[in-house]
Amino acid sequence: MRPAARNTIEIFLQPGEFWFGDLDTRIRTLLGSCVSITMWHPRLRIGGMCHFMLPERGARARADGLDGRYAGDAIELFLRELRAAHTRAQDYQVKLFGGGRMFRTRHAAGAPAALDVGTRNVEAARTLLRTHGFRVRAAHVEGEGHRNLIFDIGSGEVWLRHVAPAAAGAAVVHGEGGAEADPGVLLPLSASEAA
Repeated sequence: MRPAARNTIEIFLQPGEFWFGDLDTRIRTLLGSCVSITMWHPRLRIGGMCHFMLPERGARARADGLDGRYAGDAIELFLRELRAAHTRAQDYQVKLFGGGRMFRTRHAAGAPAALDVGTRNVEAARTLLRTHGFRVRAAHVEGEGHRNLIFDIGSGEVWLRHVAPAAAGAAVVHGEGGAEADPGVLLPLSASEAA
């Protein structure tokens, strides 16, 4: 990861937030069962990240506008930015992250899948992206633990640290190919981890 320039804007996304910026922007977030999508336009060096919490709003009305806590609304926020930039879905490199289980659990046979919000978030993201013409180039989703992400819009790089719960409470970081790595190191997500 390149060092941040003096004029780099550092953004930390909380759950439900969205940010779209230019080459002087670096976006960070921390994910559990939530999902982040990054989109990057390599020629214009613009892009953004969302951090949504739930796959759908359900019966809640949209009277108050778009709400980045929900997958469909997060995609709509991206689509607004694409229209404003006069760009198309196929112009962007899209990466998908998160949807993890935060704690090791023993699932009883026949346990309802509806309780696994992380998996439902990932499924919703994949479906919505495909519906709107986006192609996911890389993904690091589901499994156990949390993820730290850093997205540098200037370079298009996404750096990932996945911390899975381990026996005796020790943190184990899994990098490319599932290899164990130093938990203090952020690893670049490569296209070899494509979805």
